[in-house]
Amino acid sequence: MMASSPVIRGAVTGRKCAEPMFGADLDLTAYARELRKKADAVKAGEMSTVETMLITQANTLDMMFNQLARKAAHSEYLSQMAANLRHALRARAQCRATLEALAEIKNPRPVAFVKQQNVGHNVQVNNGTAPPTVSRAHEESSDQSNELLEHQHGEWLDTGAAATASGANPAMATVDESDRAEDR
Repeated sequence: MMASSPVIRGAVTGRKCAEPMFGADLDLTAYARELRKKADAVKAGEMSTVETMLITQANTLDMMFNQLARKAAHSEYLSQMAANLRHALRARAQCRATLEALAEIKNPRPVAFVKQQNVGHNVQVNNGTAPPTVSRAHEESSDQSNELLEHQHGEWLDTGAAATASGANPAMATVDESDRAEDR
């Protein structure tokens, strides 16, 4: 069915939009055939038509921006100036987006396949290691505290010596028996 073809629908719409420039006698069949050839070329990886279209659109949008900005600068009323500037800035934003699309086609970003993404704060992710089993998790180790301080092969992570207490703040001193509450 012709109505289900995106090429035919695009050709009908394109022909209607082209009427003011090219007249109403544009051959729909020839136009659809040309659209099909361009679509097949893009599917095959040939992007020159798309690149040409995008750079042409970016140029047109840049012209629209400059025309509207110039028109805004010469506006007599504030409402006219605001409307022209709003449309000028929209044209500029569309021009930028069009150029970004062209740049993405010409220089695609490298694709990275991420095994796991860590989006939370203070979350530990151990990729590549199996989670501990229930019996291992409840196992008691006699030297567990020392295992946490060792990095590899007996190399200690904590190399600093224990600091001695200073008498700099007597108010923070340890409470002795005379200062304790009598009723515990």
